[in-house]
Amino acid sequence: MKHFLRMFVQVCLYFYCKCLWRCLKFVVRKLTGQCELQRICYNTKPGAARTMKIEASLKGSKSKRLQTSVSVHPDAIEKTIDDIMELKRINPDINPQLGVSLQACLLQIVGYRNLIAEVEKLRREMYDSENPQHEEMLLKLWKCLKPNSPLKARISKQWCEIGFQGDDPKTDFRGMGLLGLYNLVYFAEWDTEIAQQVLSDSLQPKYREVTKKAPSQFSKAEWEKKKLDKAIGYSFAIVGINITDLAYNLLVSGALKTHFYNVAPEAPTLTHFQQTFCYLMHEFHKFWIEEDPLDIMEFNRVREKFHKRLLKQLQNPEMALCPHFAASESLINM
Repeated sequence: MKHFLRMFVQVCLYFYCKCLWRCLKFVVRKLTGQCELQRICYNTKPGAARTMKIEASLKGSKSKRLQTSVSVHPDAIEKTIDDIMELKRINPDINPQLGVSLQACLLQIVGYRNLIAEVEKLRREMYDSENPQHEEMLLKLWKCLKPNSPLKARISKQWCEIGFQGDDPKTDFRGMGLLGLYNLVYFAEWDTEIAQQVLSDSLQPKYREVTKKAPSQFSKAEWEKKKLDKAIGYSFAIVGINITDLAYNLLVSGALKTHFYNVAPEAPTLTHFQQTFCYLMHEFHKFWIEEDPLDIMEFNRVREKFHKRLLKQLQNPEMALCPHFAASESLINM
């Protein structure tokens, strides 16, 4: 009974607040002579703050035409703007900037939805060793990361040198499909110097400083552990696929809207997503070193902490993770 009453009260509060909000919007429109979309565009600067408010306003509208405007085809955006102006009884000749602002916002909103679909399609496509294009991309990854070490055979233990788990990388792409390979190749091809450096770091464990306490104060096992604990080593390719998963979840959850609406003047594209992946690889590498984990068994803890830090950053509507991303300029002397 208590559960029912609690639910009843929550439903009543929801409808009360909804009605109150709509009444408030009506009063404000009468006082200002502007609808909510106009007030947002005129009083909020371009970027995530404006686009996210426009998106929330359209989705929360009682008009089905406005609700569905966030999911139209990109080619239909101009007509959709005309429909919105007509529905809101706004004269485009008197308010020419409003149409321009709404179009920019809708391009971002629709583009984000389409980007999710494109990324999801790549994630669902499994690596096929019988597909020449897939094989070509995989070999390109090797050539970019190990240009001076020819691959002796397609099935080879050499793949472990760039962080795959076995002698055939295709099995490691199961979780993220082609998306993982696309991201790794983009990183290795467009930020080659940094990708090679991160790979080199991941293969070269850093040994901890031995404590100043005398060796006699420790058992032999404790002393050996303190002397030889690894602090950097991780599997480059596997971590890249894992960071792809992190980027994918940030995208699908909507957390990356803040970033993309601030860096993409129009529709965010797959290139924007891949640049963001490069940034995340770069930042995770630094974060891993800062955390100074005992070994790879701490990967999930470090990843989760990194994920929480990103989510906190992305709550800021001004946030742009990599507005002018160039990993090579910031990590080269690290």
